[in-house]
Amino acid sequence: MLFRFLTSGESHGKCLNAIIEGVPSGVGIDIDFINTELKRRQIGYGRGGRMKIESDSVKILSGVRHGKSIGSPICIEITNRDWENWSVAMSSEPVELNSENIDIIESKRIKNVRPGHADFAGALKYNHTDVRNILERSSARETAARVAVGAIAKSVLKEFNIEGISFVQQIGTAISEKEYNPFDCKEEIEGSDLRTADKAAYEKMKAEIDKAKSDGDTLGGKFQVVFRNIPIGLGSHVQWDKKLDGLIAQAVMSIQAVKSVEIGIGSKAAQTLGSQTHDEIFIENNKYIRKTNNAGGIEAGISNGENIIVTAVMKAIPTMRKPLNSVAIDKKEQAAAHFERSDTCAAAACAVVAEAMIAIILADAMMEKFSHDSISEMKHNFEDYINVISKR
Repeated sequence: MLFRFLTSGESHGKCLNAIIEGVPSGVGIDIDFINTELKRRQIGYGRGGRMKIESDSVKILSGVRHGKSIGSPICIEITNRDWENWSVAMSSEPVELNSENIDIIESKRIKNVRPGHADFAGALKYNHTDVRNILERSSARETAARVAVGAIAKSVLKEFNIEGISFVQQIGTAISEKEYNPFDCKEEIEGSDLRTADKAAYEKMKAEIDKAKSDGDTLGGKFQVVFRNIPIGLGSHVQWDKKLDGLIAQAVMSIQAVKSVEIGIGSKAAQTLGSQTHDEIFIENNKYIRKTNNAGGIEAGISNGENIIVTAVMKAIPTMRKPLNSVAIDKKEQAAAHFERSDTCAAAACAVVAEAMIAIILADAMMEKFSHDSISEMKHNFEDYINVISKR
């Protein structure tokens, strides 16, 4: 990848960091825009107490001068405000083992693993007896850094009028039956704490979350992400790791708790004939058009000019007030699963994270296709390319 990034940091550590490499020079980097994206991730009916503590904002430490990228790696930092309550338990430096500090550390130690979480496999893989060493990094808190990186990717895509939006389709058994163009309903979606423009479905979703919360349980959900104004030709059919849909699927699947990813009609393709599946091509006013988009904007790993449509499912969060049967890994004995402050449902937030991850893949594909040293060079090459294919 040309647009590469790494994140670091723990859920209750000092901060989250990311280093982003490959951003072309000359891209406008607006801190307010990044912070708005971070705020979008924190909104959502069913979120837990952590969202009342954190109010995420980013610091840009390098790679940007006077509001524009300069072509060198960009380093960003998001401070964890809850750190002050964890400075002993999560200290990077050795701490004095007096009675007070020992009590603090022991109170934060985790021995009982949670089914469905990274706890069990991670503790055995990395040889930890305190499962907190796994929880802290596997936590979805890490996605705040990804959303900030995604905001920078979106800043690249904005230069080409490429934009995306996400919305929730289902929570529990509450399904949105309303069909709508999400771009036409952007204000309603962004104004909804469950990211839906379907008011009837919203009330049902909210009721499902309320019931799960009162039962000490959790809920997952299904959401969709759509990007428009995608040029023909991003990605490639020539190697498995160049296929655009494969890259998008991996990026979205990498998000904590995501269990399935579909492009276009996805699994519905199993029940439709070829004549009902493939998007016919027509010529109108000397332009190629499609009347359907079952492919979700990608054929054979290459964007075909239609909207890119990605649907994903997030499983229910494995941290529950009414814990499942599990084990205490230090003694290898039966025990109730660990509970720690968590969300009841985070599907709306997960949708925003998926939006960010897809933006990163699309920005990288644009840079691969149209160069990446400077945004002016990219735009020049893009315009030449569009001019050539418009004559085909």
